Amino acid sequence: MLDTYREVVTPEGVALHLPAAGPVPRALAWSIDFAIRLGILMATGMVLGMLGGMGKGLNLIVLFLVYWAYPIVLEAVWDGQTVGKKAMSLRVVGKDGAPVGWLPAITRNLLRTVDMLPFGYALGLLACLFDPYGRRLGDMVAGTLVVHNEREREHAAAPANAVLAPPTGLQPEEQAAIVAFGERAPLLTRERQAELADIVEPLTAARGQAGVLRLYGMANWLLGRR
Repeated sequence: MLDTYREVVTPEGVALHLPAAGPVPRALAWSIDFAIRLGILMATGMVLGMLGGMGKGLNLIVLFLVYWAYPIVLEAVWDGQTVGKKAMSLRVVGKDGAPVGWLPAITRNLLRTVDMLPFGYALGLLACLFDPYGRRLGDMVAGTLVVHNEREREHAAAPANAVLAPPTGLQPEEQAAIVAFGERAPLLTRERQAELADIVEPLTAARGQAGVLRLYGMANWLLGRR
């Protein structure tokens, strides 16, 4: 696959493409959150350590809250993000693209104890590598997905200076794919445009930028720009 997207069709018939995050950015986000939690525990530990036995009891409460409440509360009330996820432009959403709620946030974080087995999140990493959407076991059970928090960009129209009729009849879904390419390709790099255009070389009879230009021309033709 060229991209790891989960397509969700809303009740209104709108197709959402959720860019699923892989294990590397998720691990980096976790590392940032771990450093923050460790800093909080070190600071509170030094302060509470001066209170003797009562301080030790309070420190256990703080340890529990920082370890469990930190990810759960932030994900539930802060648009599916912790500080680490915010820094890495990630967020947790429901499998239908909806905002994550309290129950999914609690479930996915409690199941970290399973994903950690046997050590170092080994089981969770294996699940991420084998799942097409990079989900760990906690996400699968909670019905959640970690996605790149990309801003929706306006789609630019295909260049209007090229018009080319398709060499053969096209199915409606094929026509829609070509029009979508014409609208979205200007937002991509030249290399990415060529990579996509090469997939339909049997249609364009060209590769690289020549294939890209022919797809632009077909998109314009399908849009009635003659």
